[in-house]
Amino acid sequence: MHQRLDGIAASGELPDPEGEALDPLRTFVAGLSRLLARHPDETTLLDAGAGLLTPLVARDDWLPAAFAVPHPEHYQQYLLHCDPAQRFSIVSFVWGPGQVTPIHDHTVWGLIGMLRGAEDSQPYRLDAQGVPVMTGPPVRLSPGDVEVLSPRLGDIHRVSNADADRVSVSIHVYGANIGTVRRSVFTDAGERKSFISGYANAQWPNP
Repeated sequence: MHQRLDGIAASGELPDPEGEALDPLRTFVAGLSRLLARHPDETTLLDAGAGLLTPLVARDDWLPAAFAVPHPEHYQQYLLHCDPAQRFSIVSFVWGPGQVTPIHDHTVWGLIGMLRGAEDSQPYRLDAQGVPVMTGPPVRLSPGDVEVLSPRLGDIHRVSNADADRVSVSIHVYGANIGTVRRSVFTDAGERKSFISGYANAQWPNP
């Protein structure tokens, strides 16, 4: 589905990496880097990380247009930044009208901030036979909303664009270079399949 990009090679960068448009993203990267340098426990990390992500998704004037382009058949995942030590990565998820993911896990902590449009996140757990079971109603994310996830709290869900007639964009932060992490998708009957998502980028910003 996606082009595989391992790491953050120097080719393919957008022009004018020193421009001011990416300052909100730079501020977030710097803040999260300082937070992780303190080696917080997971609860502190998720709470403080959500606090850092909230102002980033409270404004919608910084994401380059190249990283908000939908695909006609499936969602897109664009790499915005990967920490040099791969402690975290930041991606934009772009949803065409009505697009939906399979049920999937993450295996690492995550933060999800809604930038534009809306998405529904349906949480699941696996029963004793490995069959996904819904654990409550979908969580609706609107612009400015932030959700947290981790394997400890529950990191299995199915996400869909809540809008049938427009593109939605969310900003996701993960505790790894998520495009290289081996994860799983699940069918409703409990069949499990391994996948590595990669990224859709042909180019990427340089915050």
